[in-house]
Amino acid sequence: MDTNDEIIVYNKDLNIDKQIIYNLIHVVRDKQVMLDCDLAMLYRAETKNLNKAMKRNQKRFPEDFCFQLTEEEYTNLKSQIATSSSNNNEIENNTHGGRRKLPYVYTEQGIAMLSAVLRSDVAIQVSIRIMKTFVDMRKYLAKNSMILEKVNYIEQRQIQTEIRRDNFEKYTDERFDRIFDYIETHKENNQKIFFDGQIFDAFSLITQLVRQADKDIILIDGYVDVRTLNILSKKKEGVGVVIYTFLGSKLTDQDITNFNAQYPMLNVKRTNVFHDRFLIIDGITGYHIGASIKDAGKKCFGINRIEDVRIINELIRKAKITN
Repeated sequence: MDTNDEIIVYNKDLNIDKQIIYNLIHVVRDKQVMLDCDLAMLYRAETKNLNKAMKRNQKRFPEDFCFQLTEEEYTNLKSQIATSSSNNNEIENNTHGGRRKLPYVYTEQGIAMLSAVLRSDVAIQVSIRIMKTFVDMRKYLAKNSMILEKVNYIEQRQIQTEIRRDNFEKYTDERFDRIFDYIETHKENNQKIFFDGQIFDAFSLITQLVRQADKDIILIDGYVDVRTLNILSKKKEGVGVVIYTFLGSKLTDQDITNFNAQYPMLNVKRTNVFHDRFLIIDGITGYHIGASIKDAGKKCFGINRIEDVRIINELIRKAKITN
């Protein structure tokens, strides 16, 4: 190997927070991948040198290990990163713009192969940390996929028996009614799924959750606006509200002032730490919501109750330390 092409890895601190790695994992072509520049950042290496090492060992990196993004894929990915990026002080200078060539992305298997190609103890340790995060993500998705599998199963049965019916709208309504009947009569009663168009049903459920609060409400939602405040106005009198939202959310200071004039007290804090949405009632009851509550019912999304109070406490702690 030419010494001028060897990878030099710099990393004095290998204690990389798992949440940082989680935020750098994306889905492209139905695969969980990481960008070459993000991997280089974790390894404290140059992106161009990392990709050179991959190309020198091309046979070890088939397409399901590593592939180059198309223009459309890269544009879509940059848009996702821009709307879901978080402020991580532990790792800095993570920029994805200004590059001349389309980036490469690496799957879990490709990252494992990188640790062998880079020939560095640091690279091996970082790769192990990354792969453990991939495993944790799979476990989380598997744990929460049961109800979706049941919905898919019922949907497939209905398609097989009713797809030829002339009145498609009637067929769709009946199919969804049966799915919800199934959900309501089985053990997964702490989970709800709403399909696109069920705006009133979704609004009604979230309003009911807001009305449960006797003391306070914590809403973690990156995309809040006056429609969000319309839902929160349904709270009981005297219940305080704290919203954690993105720095660039559309909620203005005047909106907050107007709300507090009639429904005190609302406190809005700006942070980019959270990707998902959470609603916490009185500090003890928590819900994971798959869409911003202002958009409830516009697209298919789910609401899951968080059973483990330790997770709720950790969410509250994480929110408080971001300010």
